[in-house]
Amino acid sequence: MRKAQRNIIYSFACVAVFSLCAVAWGLDGELLVDRFGPPTVPGGLPPGWTSLTFRKIPAKTRYTVIQEGDNYIVKAESHGSASGLYKALDLDPKVYQIISWRWKVENILTNADARRKEGDDYPARLYVAFQYDARNATLWERTSYGAYKLIYGDYPPQHVINYIWDNRLPKGTAIDNAYTDRAKMIAVESGTENVGRWVIEERNLYADYKRLFAVEPPRIAGIALMTDTDNTGESAVAYYGDIVLRSVKSEGS
Repeated sequence: MRKAQRNIIYSFACVAVFSLCAVAWGLDGELLVDRFGPPTVPGGLPPGWTSLTFRKIPAKTRYTVIQEGDNYIVKAESHGSASGLYKALDLDPKVYQIISWRWKVENILTNADARRKEGDDYPARLYVAFQYDARNATLWERTSYGAYKLIYGDYPPQHVINYIWDNRLPKGTAIDNAYTDRAKMIAVESGTENVGRWVIEERNLYADYKRLFAVEPPRIAGIALMTDTDNTGESAVAYYGDIVLRSVKSEGS
């Protein structure tokens, strides 16, 4: 269940413990989630981000903020490890429908396979978690989510979309996570074609959610970054840059 817990709700503890993090507002409906800056302490996490760790996975991915020219970016190094970074949000996906970010990987994973539990590893992925919505919940969900809230003081996210850099799925492929259909995987990059290059990605988050879950999306609970290789035991290095949410209206402005 270790990966199931990670991919269904991914940030249970963070949503319960950490308050809403600050974001920077831009013009014409643009919301800068992060243009990473230097950490407040040497070797620390980027400001506004918290660490996601998993009790049964002792090896943690190493995240450091480094400078590249005039920009700061997050470098992730995974050696048979798994952990992530999370930033809590509370946003309406009907307003902020477009998400864009940039990333780069030094390698892909040889033995990863998104369709198998044993292969559920990725050199880079960006998660978007959505808040629990009681209006579209089953009786079992209302009971279990309610019990969680009693313990931790808040509901965990209900669904997660994973934008992944895969090794074999064709670009654009969307599948259920190997552990649960509450987490969806979309291969926005695949294979070695762009290894070693910065790639700018853009997705209509609102449209992706409606297509994958067949309901209107609830509010955005947060965004996570993760480079993990604990299942395959391989190594991966990735870099993450600017993350932006914006409205459809601002697309044409």
